[in-house]
Amino acid sequence: MEDSVRQVESVGAPRVRRAVVIRRLRIAEIARALAVGWNDFLTAPQYGLAVGGLHAAVGWVTIFLVRLSGLHSFAYPLLTGVALVTPFSAAALYEVSRRLEKGERLSWPGVIRSVKASGGRDLGWMCLVSLFAFIIWVDFATFLYLMFYGLQTPDLMAFVRQALTTSKGLLFLLAGNLFGGVIAFAIFSITVVSYPLLLDRDVDFATAMISSVKAVKASPAPMLAWAAVIALLLALGLLTALLGLLVVLPLLGHATWHVYRAVVEPEPEAASAAV
Repeated sequence: MEDSVRQVESVGAPRVRRAVVIRRLRIAEIARALAVGWNDFLTAPQYGLAVGGLHAAVGWVTIFLVRLSGLHSFAYPLLTGVALVTPFSAAALYEVSRRLEKGERLSWPGVIRSVKASGGRDLGWMCLVSLFAFIIWVDFATFLYLMFYGLQTPDLMAFVRQALTTSKGLLFLLAGNLFGGVIAFAIFSITVVSYPLLLDRDVDFATAMISSVKAVKASPAPMLAWAAVIALLLALGLLTALLGLLVVLPLLGHATWHVYRAVVEPEPEAASAAV
């Protein structure tokens, strides 16, 4: 029933678009978002395990193709770069958290229909933004590698040994992680609340990205802390042969919805309905 109501709203008369009001994020709200997100995962684990399992499978295929091609040095940027498109694939988790929050029924068809109906074309545009960011990420990694190592293609152990025991290798790692972190935070800034906002409100993708940047500017220290939590958990997921992604990605997906709830003030009608 709830699905049909949301679909009717999406195809009926255009809603009045209200300004997106950004609130300051507090560190305590990040901890709360993680706790509530973990509870969402435990309540409906099948959705989170599906998203996490999909990314783990993509990671394993990536590792296989990298080893097959002999381009071992690109395994790290490719695996970490996949994280740039996870906000799009986690859209189903945002919808699951929204339904749990409102006490609505959960089903795969209902979740998928609701994501399509609410996100629509603008969600597709955001996906293209994420893919473009991934391409920039890989191009940067390629440029940096060629600048330090030229056309050399050492085997995996030789590359790791060079990277960890030589001054050139250590500088390569430092430059890669430093500049990569800057790129990652820039992408984080335009996506931290944009995907949940598109699912929750009648806004276009440009407004969603602008609102996301405003949220980061309004709470720079807490947002930096949230970005660090994401990076740390994703690193743990990668270091466990990608098996940790089965838990890490669902946790981050659900928690992202609750961070969004803490940062973006609900629409007036939604706020009054909740009272």
